Amino acid sequence: MRAQVSLLPDRRRLHLQDGPIDLIVEAFGHLDEIAAAYDAAISRFTTILDELCSELSLLRTSVGPHAPMPTKMTAKRMALAVAPYAERTFITPMAAVAGAVAEETLDAMTSVAQLSKAYVNDGGDIALHLAPGEQFVIGMIDRPDRPSLFGTTTLLSVSPVRGLATSGWRGRSFSLGIADAVTVLARSAAQADAAATFIANAVDLPRNSKIHRVPARTLDPDTDLADALVTRCVANLCPDEIRCALEAGVAVAEQLRSEGLIHSAALHLQGETQIVARRRIASIVARTEHHRSLAHA
Repeated sequence: MRAQVSLLPDRRRLHLQDGPIDLIVEAFGHLDEIAAAYDAAISRFTTILDELCSELSLLRTSVGPHAPMPTKMTAKRMALAVAPYAERTFITPMAAVAGAVAEETLDAMTSVAQLSKAYVNDGGDIALHLAPGEQFVIGMIDRPDRPSLFGTTTLLSVSPVRGLATSGWRGRSFSLGIADAVTVLARSAAQADAAATFIANAVDLPRNSKIHRVPARTLDPDTDLADALVTRCVANLCPDEIRCALEAGVAVAEQLRSEGLIHSAALHLQGETQIVARRRIASIVARTEHHRSLAHA
């Protein structure tokens, strides 16, 4: 079997890897329910990559009002997550692939098991399950390439948030912007993934000589971004440049929050952070700004 399946050394978390997909899964509850959930995760996970590959040409095509809807469930999640951005920018369903995979795996688990809580982490894009009265403490990082927590926020079961994702030029995916990291909380992991990509692209200083960009195709011939210029290096920016770039991203994040597409977001650029959230969530993050201990999910 191509997919690799194993328990991590702590014997609590499940590691699933297949090609570019790499998941960390953890479930909480009675042992028999956890076992059933993990069996379901494994069974569903081993089919996802082949399903995505079967519709890959469609998933690498820009979404639009006349674009056909994918037939497989994970691909449908991707297409629906990016649909709100179709008239605003060039975007393909691939912008939500990690979040959608996490979401699909988690749904397989919760459909067969009664869990108090669970998460599926696909490279930092995370789908969450919370039963009534449960909570997760979420760590917020400022740079995906050398993760360090700038703060934490507590997610309660009464919150509508069930997904989070991070995007930026320092991450594993290409970015048109210069954000070190943009972390988004949303109703689903796929929605958070798409929004994080969109907001991170907006944190930018067009035509600034301190930013080095190259056509995406020169880095990956199969990328859905084709000849779009993606960020490869950002020199040290002055405070006014950092402020200007972050303000551009904040304006976009505020708009998405007003439309109900995201719950909150944290935008990071060269040591500076801007929070877009209701006051209560923002204050929680601010109080823990210098916290550096590990956190769940």
